[in-house]
Amino acid sequence: MENLIQKKSALDKAINEFLEYCEVGKNQSQKTIRAYAHYLDRFAAFAKHQNISAPADISLEIVRKFRLFLNRLENSQGKNLKLISQNYHLIALRAFLKYLTKQDVKTLAPEKIELPKNPARQVEFLEREELARLFDAVAKEKDETLRLRDQAILQTLFSTGLRVSELASLRKDTVNLERGEFTVRGKGDKPRVVFLSPEAAGAIKKYLAKRKDAGQPLFMGHSSIGQKTQTQVEKEIKSQGFRLKKPEAEKESEGLTVRQIQRIIKKYCRLAGIVKKVTPHTLRHSFATDLLQNGADIRSVQSMLGHASITTTQIYTHITNQGLRDIHKKFHNKK
Repeated sequence: MENLIQKKSALDKAINEFLEYCEVGKNQSQKTIRAYAHYLDRFAAFAKHQNISAPADISLEIVRKFRLFLNRLENSQGKNLKLISQNYHLIALRAFLKYLTKQDVKTLAPEKIELPKNPARQVEFLEREELARLFDAVAKEKDETLRLRDQAILQTLFSTGLRVSELASLRKDTVNLERGEFTVRGKGDKPRVVFLSPEAAGAIKKYLAKRKDAGQPLFMGHSSIGQKTQTQVEKEIKSQGFRLKKPEAEKESEGLTVRQIQRIIKKYCRLAGIVKKVTPHTLRHSFATDLLQNGADIRSVQSMLGHASITTTQIYTHITNQGLRDIHKKFHNKK
């Protein structure tokens, strides 16, 4: 054990201290910390092969070689890392160097690492006609409970612009259907208010009125056993001479997983004859696109999406550009 501790380099120790600072000093989410750990562990492993063992040994030349290494690195599918993934490594490294600088640790100045510009993202969204076909496709589900649930899910995603993880975590007692608004905690555990359209609120009410379970998640899985009350489940299992274990009893009270919601969206896209790849995030893009096409300003859309930076929201500039084109056509060179 003592030998293992001795093998830890000064760079390894500094990275561990940085991760602890992110957790305690900056109160960052565990997801962010895990991402930092992954990227910095990869840098530390690379640095070790370059005989780099201390923060003071990090130089622009080492960073250049690391970038070359990332550019040639292949993922599990045998494909090269995307530029955005390479940039995440450099962002983590810059955050680490910034921390070291604040701690008066001699190292490379973080501002010397420049990020290559990512190519503009192509935003995939559903047109109005496609959205109508998607919502209509739910009628093809024969089970009434599933039909009501899935309609509520689609309407809620389009009405709020929620991330799929945010939707999966919703509970009945946190959603105010009368006011049509509620608070969610998004990336970085930051709270924001989201709003339900009358259609979405009405769809959720119909779904909840149909449910017979005592589960708290807003959206549940509904197997034949899941549609019964917990008391009914316990009685039926005990009558057969079996004892109901607590984990099994609680399982039916769990909400839908992210993966299950993704499959639901895929199912109705197939039934609607929509050939483009559609995910829950496509409905988030459709939500933002709909707002901008109807005159919402980009700052308001940024707030409703929960983006920390306006730069992230600017992926929707193709929509605002279309608006400018229409204005130019309507008002330019008129006599």
